[in-house]
Amino acid sequence: MTSPAQLGPVMFDLREATLAPDEKELLKHPAAGGIILFTRNFVSPEQVSGLIADIRAVRPELLIAVDHEGGRVQRFREGFTRLPPAAAYAQAWSGERLRTALETAGWLLAAELRAVGVDFSFAPVLDVDCGVSEIIGDRAFSRDPQEVADYASTFASGLRRAGMAAVGKHFPGHGAVALDSHLTLPVDPRPYAEIEARDLLPFQALIAQGLEAVMPAHVVYSAVDSRPAGFSPYWIKTVLRERLGFDGAVFSDDLSMEGAAGVGGYAERTRLALEAGCDVVLVCNRPEAIAEVLESAASHSSLPRQDRLERLRGRYAIDRTELLQSSEWRQAVAALAELATH
Repeated sequence: MTSPAQLGPVMFDLREATLAPDEKELLKHPAAGGIILFTRNFVSPEQVSGLIADIRAVRPELLIAVDHEGGRVQRFREGFTRLPPAAAYAQAWSGERLRTALETAGWLLAAELRAVGVDFSFAPVLDVDCGVSEIIGDRAFSRDPQEVADYASTFASGLRRAGMAAVGKHFPGHGAVALDSHLTLPVDPRPYAEIEARDLLPFQALIAQGLEAVMPAHVVYSAVDSRPAGFSPYWIKTVLRERLGFDGAVFSDDLSMEGAAGVGGYAERTRLALEAGCDVVLVCNRPEAIAEVLESAASHSSLPRQDRLERLRGRYAIDRTELLQSSEWRQAVAALAELATH
């Protein structure tokens, strides 16, 4: 069992915008490693900053994350800049202006989140849009693998400039399946060579540049392995770790998604994901499952995981008042305003 001072292998969510007494007890469990926040946990920047402070009063070392990409996936709205979906940048701009916009957007996203105490967002999306996936769609930077790699790399440089790590998803690529893994288990029948030539290119490029974390897809690549990627030692250990040389953290996608349900109950999902090579499992929107997942993961100790997760901690504090008064923030907001969705 891991020491309470260490980061455990489970990240879970909270029910409301305040921390409940029973949730405080869950935070103390040695298998707890972090909290992922959702829109239901957010009222205002001041409130969410206080919620994060309350979490850290119980377990100071826990990582705080959010799924906050821009476009359709932006959990915090009021008091935060509305960022465009990833596809919008190249549709509006090109050349140096495009690169500047992407870096600016990464910096703005990270700076505003860091200013309320969030360590990292699950971004950028590295999926290549193939024109068939509604759940990915405009969340992808492009339909061209090299453009996805280039644009995501520039976006990630902006994240890092604000002290935030980058998390690439959904390995090895979710863009070629039409079905939504939140609702069912998609199957991608393409051969490995085709996936390697197209979908793996952005992951390979960003890994070479120091990508800090990866999230596998709840997708079965049936010509390669019968298990969804997040439960597959082949995809995580053989391809991601050995062939691509990735040494960062691996997060399972949400264990409560239907794409994960086929491998068994929550204890089995937890065991299989960790044995496959995930450093952390996510359990979201199922408060009744959190205790079971924590207990299932309690004996899974990993020294490499500690080092990998430490790289995801926000590198320096940003004062929100000073940020909003800065000329850099005002210029960034103005530069992206024309692309924001409402």
